[in-house]
Order: sequence, then structure tokens, then C-alpha cells
Amino acid sequence: MITPRNEMPVQDPKLRAHNFNEVALGYTAELALAEANRCLCCKNMPCVAACPVNIDIPGFIKFLKTGDTEGAYKKLTEYSSLPAVCGRVCPQETQCESKCTLGIKFKPVAIGRLERYAADAHNAASSEPVNPTPKNGHKVAVIGSGPSGLTCAGDLVKKGYDVTIFEALHIPGGVLVYGIPEFRLPKSVVRKEVDTLSALGVDIQCNAVIGKTLTIDEIFEAGYEAVFVGSGAGLPSFMNIPGESYRGVYSANEFLTRVNLMKAFDKDADTPINVGRRVAVIGGGNVAMDAARTALRLGAEKVYIVYRRSMDELPARREEVEHAEEEGIEFNLLTAPTEILGYNNKDNPRDPKNGDVIGMRCIKMELGEPDANGRRRPVPIEGSEYIMDLEIVIMAIGTSPNPLIKNTTKGLEVNRKGGIIIDENAMTSRERVYAGGDAVTGAATVISAMGAGKLAAKSIHELLKG
Repeated sequence: MITPRNEMPVQDPKLRAHNFNEVALGYTAELALAEANRCLCCKNMPCVAACPVNIDIPGFIKFLKTGDTEGAYKKLTEYSSLPAVCGRVCPQETQCESKCTLGIKFKPVAIGRLERYAADAHNAASSEPVNPTPKNGHKVAVIGSGPSGLTCAGDLVKKGYDVTIFEALHIPGGVLVYGIPEFRLPKSVVRKEVDTLSALGVDIQCNAVIGKTLTIDEIFEAGYEAVFVGSGAGLPSFMNIPGESYRGVYSANEFLTRVNLMKAFDKDADTPINVGRRVAVIGGGNVAMDAARTALRLGAEKVYIVYRRSMDELPARREEVEHAEEEGIEFNLLTAPTEILGYNNKDNPRDPKNGDVIGMRCIKMELGEPDANGRRRPVPIEGSEYIMDLEIVIMAIGTSPNPLIKNTTKGLEVNRKGGIIIDENAMTSRERVYAGGDAVTGAATVISAMGAGKLAAKSIHELLKG
């Protein structure tokens, strides 16, 4: 008998809006068992084909049906190096769960929540030491410790490769630690996944900015036989409207990095952020939701999402949008900024308030004809301009790959957006250099980056072992 989908327990919105504790509390053993028993264990397994890393979803759920969480975890790690991460941040609703057979007539199985449960149960209970794989004599370098780099390194170290990750920041994890807030992905979860890879034998070297500290040519000279570039897309985009240089205008990357890594929520931190009373976040993706919900937790009285299309086109996960609405974030849809306004005391240019944001001029939009991508193009409505009173504006309209590696590596071709060009095997135009994740595609999902890391690991293995 088909039972209703088991919802995830969450913090009360009124409480969580003022703390950084994880919002989703996770399944209990009883809820996990009840949800696992909803799975039909289909023979054709459409959910597996819809997963970018092709996890054997019915396989791990079968273990959960018998209460064997460790068996479920081991099945998951045959395919994924980051199950506790994926169970929290992957958009399962548009991938594996969207193809669930049960979802044709009922709500699909909560695959992501079951993945999180299995990984969390293992991490809470397991004291078994992880044994490194014997080395096979080949050395591979991985640039970046985000999801694509960690996945590539994990797959290769399990095959016996001597793998070194070069990470630009002072702690590993890439976008998982600098970009995703604690209330959505606790740093302890990422640290546990990274520690597991280290125990398997992956050497992680932080504060290594490739292209500055070390070049790809020098990596090869050091004896590495192949290089995977998973350096992400950390270069923020701006709208190029008047006023973007005022104090109080942030890129979402800077804003989230300062909070997540530099503890800007602490008034005694080296780089604190005073969000004032009113904050506007420009954009409608997951990063915009993260920035808005973070600003609320930093003490803002009113936080607005400003997005030029309607709710139907909003690209963020439905769950994140719902959580933001429950917490009191206000959505100003079909709205576009045209100018950021600032306090400008010409009589006293040394005034400490000179150049601070005081508002934003906006114009209302309506949806016109579809553009080249099939999305209806926003068109300004004449005479609909108005001013929002603000102290902080956060731009969350996308990122692109940093050009540093491209500019210091001969023969590495990129597209017009700065993404590294690869073939069907993840090989770049430079021999023995592979790439994947946001460094190729621009900002995308964690699981798609992991899929790219798996493909590159497979290709590198085929190259070095014939």
C-alpha cells in the first residue's frame, strides 16, 4: 500500500531565522524506514539514469528496508565520495526523484533524505579506521577541493593513485565551505567527508593558488603524470548599473565567504558585516536564497529578493524558496534594479557616510516573447519606477571561472565565458590536463560537478593504466 511521503522535521521558522543551526533536522530511524518502504525497487530503475553519478538508488534503499544503515552507506560510497553532502544540497527534485516511478501518481520517494540519513548514521556510529589503498606508482594532481575535485581525487585514490589536491583557500572544501551557509550544510559534515578522503591517502595542500604559487607546468615538472582542474567559478558578475561601487554593495561570493569562512557574523571578527535594517539581494538562484537568509540571520529587519522574472521562472530549489518565505524574506518579482543610490556629501568628502548605500531605483517588468533559451524575456513597464530604501545590496546574478589558470597555462583553450573547453572524456586542449565542474560549465549544481569529477577520474585511469 502506498503511504504518504514522510516529511523532514525542520526548525521552527521563527527560531531558525535568528540562528545558523541546520534548518532540516534529518529523518529519525522510524521515518527513514517508513520512507524506504515506499520504494518500489523498480527493475528498470529510472532514478539511477537521472542521477549524474548513477548511484544504485534501489540498491542502497534495500539495505535501509532491513535496517542496515552501514550496508546502505557502503553501497552509496561505491558511487559517491560525498553522500552526506549530496543528501543535503543536491536538487533531487529535478534529477533522481523527478524520474521516480512512484512519482507518476504519488509523491516520489525522498531519495535525498534517505541518502543523508544513511551517511549521517554512518558518521555518527562508525569508529572503524579507513585503510589507505596500496599505491600503484602513478601521481595525479587535482586543482581545487570543491565537489568535482574531491570526487576525482576520491575515485583515483581508491584505485591506488598517489593524489595531491592543491587548494587556494586555507581550508579544503571549495564552494561547500565558502559558498553554502552553515544552516544548509554544516561545516562539520564537509570536514568529515574531507577527513575520510585524507584517511584514504589523498594529500591536501592548502594556500596553493595555481597560477601564482605554482603553475601547471611546474606540477608536471614535479613528477605528476596528469592534472585535473576543478577550480570552480569564483569570479562574480555585476549588472554594470550606476552606483555599484558604493560601500554596502557586495557580490554574493564575497558576502557568503566573509560570513562562512571569516566569521563576519561575529562583531569582533577582522571583517565584520553590518547589514543594517534593509537588504536587497539581486537574483533568484540558490545563491541568492543563501545570501538573503544569511542577511536575515545577521540581524536585518527586512530582506528582499529582487528578481526580474516571475516565481514560475525562479531557478532556486522549491525547498529553499519555501524556507525563505517561511522565514520572512519578501520576494519582489518582475522587478529590475536600474541604479543604486548613495549618500554623497559633496561639502565634506571625508564624511564617513560618504558613498554608503541609501536605496535602489527599480522598475517593474512584464514577460514578453521567449528569448533564445525559450524563457520569456522581461520587458520594462514604462512609468513604473520606484525607489527602495536600503543599506545593503548583494549581487547574486552568477559567476564565471577565474582566468588565472588559463592565463598561466600555455595551450589551454577556453570559451567566451572563460570556461575551459573539454572533449567527451573531460580532456582539455592541453595534453594530460583534464577539467570539470564549474571551471568548465560556470556555476552549476554540486552533483553535476561530482559527475564531471568521476568522468575525469575514469579518463585519467584509462590514460595511465591503458
